[in-house]
Amino acid sequence: MAHHNNDMTVEIHMIVRKACSAVAWGLFACTGLTAPSLAAEPYPDRPPTWIVGYPAGGGSDFLARKVAQQLGSQLGQPVIIENRPGASTIIAAQAAARAPADGYTLFTADNGSLILNPALHSRLSYKAGDFAPVGLMARFPLLLVTDSAGPYATAAALIDAARKNPLLIQFASPGAGGPHHMAMELLKARADFQAEHIPYKGAAPAVQDVLAGRVPAMMLDTATAQPHIQAGKLRPLAVASASRLPIYPGVPTLKELGYDVEVYAWQGLVVPAATPPAIRERLASELQKSLENPRVKAALTEFGLEVTPSTPATMQRFIESETALWQALIQERGIRLEN
Repeated sequence: MAHHNNDMTVEIHMIVRKACSAVAWGLFACTGLTAPSLAAEPYPDRPPTWIVGYPAGGGSDFLARKVAQQLGSQLGQPVIIENRPGASTIIAAQAAARAPADGYTLFTADNGSLILNPALHSRLSYKAGDFAPVGLMARFPLLLVTDSAGPYATAAALIDAARKNPLLIQFASPGAGGPHHMAMELLKARADFQAEHIPYKGAAPAVQDVLAGRVPAMMLDTATAQPHIQAGKLRPLAVASASRLPIYPGVPTLKELGYDVEVYAWQGLVVPAATPPAIRERLASELQKSLENPRVKAALTEFGLEVTPSTPATMQRFIESETALWQALIQERGIRLEN
């Protein structure tokens, strides 16, 4: 009888062990190996959050939402956009830098957040090294624009006026230290003229003052400028791209006019630096696939963006070259901002 009970005990133990092995990943520590079983958990098993440092409805928001929709369908989990505008993306960048490095926080990083803010602010709540690149996404070509009813028909006329009277020309920007502001600072340095910077809280109020003739000029991204140019209210004087834009073939580049200026407002995707390499690689692969999707690419192009998918390594090299350019300019011109 005792022998029979022992056989039953062994059989029960075997049944329990088999049942435990079939239980979903580490919920019960049947074997004591909870850590390895958790490591086998697939990514993502819940919706990731994508932080955008700009308001809903703008160009950056449009880019993130369009890509996130496709990325979510590929990952099998919806990607949730969280807009955290303000302070030249510092609020959003700080939130992303402090988030858990588990692949569930993504961040739209641009020239402002990764390069300009660290160079312009002596006290910053994050650093560029807090992030690991996933890949570039797209860039906004920049235009030098003026009110179509204003006195400046060409870029040369505007620059000549500023050279003759340094107090005459002011320029608007969506915010101090952003790509639009710094593009004009680069043009001022390369074309050797002075103009007072008038920063605004966002592109909309800046554009309104240029349209009303209260401020003569500004650097503006194509996505924001396009409807005003099509309506005949803004006059594009030059583009800051390497070559003329297909949508504005009659508008010369600044380089054609003799000014060594090539600037874009570019955006890429990053994650907290300690995010596991396997998750970063998965995100990088899926991001490139999303940007190569014909529907996504067509929508972004129609909006005025140039789609620029890249590997993490390519994005890292690009960040390094951009950092060298802008840090030198900021030091040369003595531009500083405080939080």
